[in-house]
Amino acid sequence: MNKKASRYCEHCGKAKKACICHFISRIDSDVPVIVLQHPSEVDQPIGTARILSLSLPHCVLFVGEDFSDHAQLNTLLAQDNIDFGLLYPAENAIPVSLWQGKPNTTRGIILLDGTWRKAFKMYQLSANLHALPAVTLDAISEGNYRIRKSPKEGGLSTVEAGYHALSAMSGNDRRFQPLLDAFDGMIAFQISQMPPGVYERHYGKKSE
Repeated sequence: MNKKASRYCEHCGKAKKACICHFISRIDSDVPVIVLQHPSEVDQPIGTARILSLSLPHCVLFVGEDFSDHAQLNTLLAQDNIDFGLLYPAENAIPVSLWQGKPNTTRGIILLDGTWRKAFKMYQLSANLHALPAVTLDAISEGNYRIRKSPKEGGLSTVEAGYHALSAMSGNDRRFQPLLDAFDGMIAFQISQMPPGVYERHYGKKSE
């Protein structure tokens, strides 16, 4: 067996001592979700994209930077019965709560998993994403990504963005609460593994 593989959970991809599977709850949701993950996020110990793909029955995750010729993604985008919106602050983006999608279709959501700089590059390179309706989140409070600083004020983790988008699309935030519960559990565990004073010194907050 590959030594690296033996140290990582085969389901969530995290190191076995930091496995998040026990935090995961499967959610009854028929909303199609596509997560496009930048390669630099794959081995992030506090990455959150896997929470989405493990929790949602109709979620797929693809890794790459330029998705223009990504066969699996383009096959999904070509479906006549699903209208995918891209969660991205393009100039023509509208609030996700106002986006109705095409008539007689199911609305799906695409999330870019990467830093703001990486997400911008993914969008610029992936020509197939430019034809999709762009949506943004409605006004929300700051995220709870306590151990990963975002250069954008009020920046959210991918799972938090997914939670807010899905809640707005379905009108049911309680249904998707397990996403935030799993996220909070993962973050709390990571903080608990830090030596005394490290969290306060680097993130300027008191441990909970």
